[in-house]
Amino acid sequence: MSEDSLPQEEVEEGAPLWVVTFGDLMSLLMCFFVLLLSFSEMDRKKYKMVSGSMKQAFGIQREKPVFESPRGQKMIAKEFDQAVMITKIEEAIKSVIDEIQDDHEELKDAVELEIEDDKVTIRMMGETTFDTGKAELHPAFRPLLKKIGAVLSQTKAEIIIAGHTDNVPLSGGLFGSNLGLSMARAGSVAEYLLRTTAVDPKRLSTMGFGEFRPLASNDTAQGRRKNRRVEVIVSH
Repeated sequence: MSEDSLPQEEVEEGAPLWVVTFGDLMSLLMCFFVLLLSFSEMDRKKYKMVSGSMKQAFGIQREKPVFESPRGQKMIAKEFDQAVMITKIEEAIKSVIDEIQDDHEELKDAVELEIEDDKVTIRMMGETTFDTGKAELHPAFRPLLKKIGAVLSQTKAEIIIAGHTDNVPLSGGLFGSNLGLSMARAGSVAEYLLRTTAVDPKRLSTMGFGEFRPLASNDTAQGRRKNRRVEVIVSH
């Protein structure tokens, strides 16, 4: 039998399949070693940037002593101190109100207290504090306000004095609007406290809201009377 008549073995064209897999492996190894080389030549600045990012992400490389109080404990302590401060102010102001009202019947129900988690609101109501349309403190109210200021001067709290009115338009007088009147009344209270007590001026601020933050409806005389007020807001 001649060689031409023998069956010929078929040979696939191109590289064997294992060569492709081997080539992929070599490519991956080369990339890996290139990365290792780049890390080994990282300059100091880049290292600090990377380490800083890791510090922020994982909390490593802390510079503070391990015995320092955790942030959570500090927050709890702060909230506890704040609650104690609020309680002390509440008790002191109630004592002042009771004392003054025993001596001055006309000041009965002139002051209200509102206690919240983080602040005390001392609410001075209606005509016992100011005449209608005016911003001058009633002489009869001044002793009470002075004693309240004496209590406030013993704290390190922030104090905001806010003036409010009803929605009845002003006619004549020094003030063109309820907003201006409310600001003037808040200013009068602040000036009196600063003049007669040791309240720190840096902790004191004033605001005027006019008729825009009522406590009750302005449709009734009782509601309007409740809305005419000056609030001393004490917060930690």
